[in-house]
Amino acid sequence: MNFVDETKIYVKSGDGGEGCVSFRREKFIPEGGPDGGDGGRGASIIMKAVTGLNTLIDYRFQQHFKGDKGGHGMGKQRYGKKAEDKYLLVPVGTQIYDEDRETLLADLTEEGQEIVLAKGGRGGLGNIHFKSSTNQAPTQSVPAGKGEERTLWLKLKLLSDAGLLGLPNAGKSTFLAAVTAAKPKIADYPFTTLAPQLGVVSVGDAEFVLADIPGLIEGAAEGKGLGTRFLGHVERCGMLLHLVDGTQDDVVAAYETVRSELSQHSDALAEKPELVALNKCDSMTAAEIKKKKKALEKASGGHVFTISAAARTDLEPLLVTMLQTIIDYRGEQAPPPLPTHIAGGSSEE
Repeated sequence: MNFVDETKIYVKSGDGGEGCVSFRREKFIPEGGPDGGDGGRGASIIMKAVTGLNTLIDYRFQQHFKGDKGGHGMGKQRYGKKAEDKYLLVPVGTQIYDEDRETLLADLTEEGQEIVLAKGGRGGLGNIHFKSSTNQAPTQSVPAGKGEERTLWLKLKLLSDAGLLGLPNAGKSTFLAAVTAAKPKIADYPFTTLAPQLGVVSVGDAEFVLADIPGLIEGAAEGKGLGTRFLGHVERCGMLLHLVDGTQDDVVAAYETVRSELSQHSDALAEKPELVALNKCDSMTAAEIKKKKKALEKASGGHVFTISAAARTDLEPLLVTMLQTIIDYRGEQAPPPLPTHIAGGSSEE
């Protein structure tokens, strides 16, 4: 399945059914009173976040969604049927933007969250509502309401506890495969990963979700390489694991390149808790490991783990520290309230 994390859709809810103008006509009751029923409400378009989805590809091929019209009212006080609401299912982590692509309308961060994109038009009122002592044969009704219509942008930002960062070929996919059941494509050339990959890491009885983000290059924050397209996916992470390829000559330059791109993209992203690991230590001598670790610790200002994802050595201390960092982050977060209906459109009350 192709990974699609941004698409445009058009939604239009159903119009309400018309109210009926009718009079009771039965044998021996030649001049019965009004009995026109109301119309039914039109279908609303509702978006719901569900697990099991990790792409918006379904909305790349179908972009127009229209709700059914409510049933018309009829004589004998029969009311029109309410149209069945239409549900659009999206992955958890989907954001809904207005047509300008900048105004955030809703952010679906939890399973089961729903938002009404377009409210169905109300049903019209039949003439039974207008009967009075002075108007016993009313012929008026209230027209049905029109449905709302609007164009929206959907953007997916993957929800993960930790994000893997590093230059291309730093060993991120190998690390993900070593610590989770995920099976990302692995090869000895840059940009093997062209879309984010998710995996679940088990540490004792606890688990957390780890995302392998495609490798960044210098200028990514300005759109070069895979650009800012995937930087957004790490904005939701509780912490970052920065892998540095220990076999390259200048590990400090590699580290600082990625840090620079993070800072240019978002201050909040650059300030996330970060752990640094010197990878591919199975291909290095003890002297090289010591020298490069010391240089990275000076550049990052913190402890640097030395690991080999390919050989699966020294991974457990790193994973335990990652879990504790994530637990601390989770304790500080409170989800923002979610609106029940996106305001706007042309629905009439």
